[in-house]
Amino acid sequence: MEKYGLYLGCNIPFKAPDIEQSFRKVFPALGVEPVDLDGATCCPAWGTAPSFDLDTWLTISSRNITLGEERGVDLMTGCNSCFGVLSEAKHMIDHKPGKKGVVNENLSAIGRSYTGASKVYHVAHVLYDKIGLDRIKASLKFSLDGLKIAVQPGCHILWPSDVMEVKEKNSFYPTQLIELCKVLGADAPEYSRLADCCGMGAMRSTDQEKSFGLLKRKFDSIKEELDPDMIVTTCSSCYLQMDGAQKIFRERGIIDYEIPVFYYTQLLALAQGFDSKEVAAISQTSRDAIIAEIQADKRKVQEEVK
Repeated sequence: MEKYGLYLGCNIPFKAPDIEQSFRKVFPALGVEPVDLDGATCCPAWGTAPSFDLDTWLTISSRNITLGEERGVDLMTGCNSCFGVLSEAKHMIDHKPGKKGVVNENLSAIGRSYTGASKVYHVAHVLYDKIGLDRIKASLKFSLDGLKIAVQPGCHILWPSDVMEVKEKNSFYPTQLIELCKVLGADAPEYSRLADCCGMGAMRSTDQEKSFGLLKRKFDSIKEELDPDMIVTTCSSCYLQMDGAQKIFRERGIIDYEIPVFYYTQLLALAQGFDSKEVAAISQTSRDAIIAEIQADKRKVQEEVK
């Protein structure tokens, strides 16, 4: 069985543990073993250590990567920010003169050494590039035939692409999540603001109105151009923003609709037949109706669709 070090980051275990459970269901079902990285810490995200002490940031990031190195596995993370931070830190350590020496001098104080042997993957990359669409399709028990999805790739899985070892062919025209949704049987059309930021991250903390302005513009594009059954993302921050802010928007009278939001592996787990109470139990915007529709007896099973 293939193995990857499961780097969870902070948001998923603390705010969306059902996403973590979906990882622990779907990957073994696809022949991949998620290896726990005991002792992992915050990546740490932009806006924290990188803002005031670059070498400390590189040391903390490299320490997390060494947890994979000592287990002989590459890392995979379901958080776009973690993927972007670890990828950028790894690129800087590997390519900027002197940085590898600095971090290893710091790591020596705790008996560690960074070699650069472990790559950093996003969950979406493992699903698309390593597992592949055919294996995903073969694992399904339910089809999403007849359902329409608006995809949200998020920012930090796409840019800055020049520091990423694993990435989309064209970061300005992302298609992997569209293909991952289509293999479930759903329709996943493009829309004009597909690659736009959702407004999460530091902006949400420092200027909520600007953050919500970006999100409202994206919601308008999604609703007016697609009117989808759901939104699907592979970014935990986008998930939290697009799910939670809808409730605030409805309370303020900004929108009068609900669009259920899923992290991709939650939807995949449902299509594989796993219990929604384990893999999709926590949300601010109700998903009950669409989950019931996916798993109802009337839904076509995958064998009928092939």
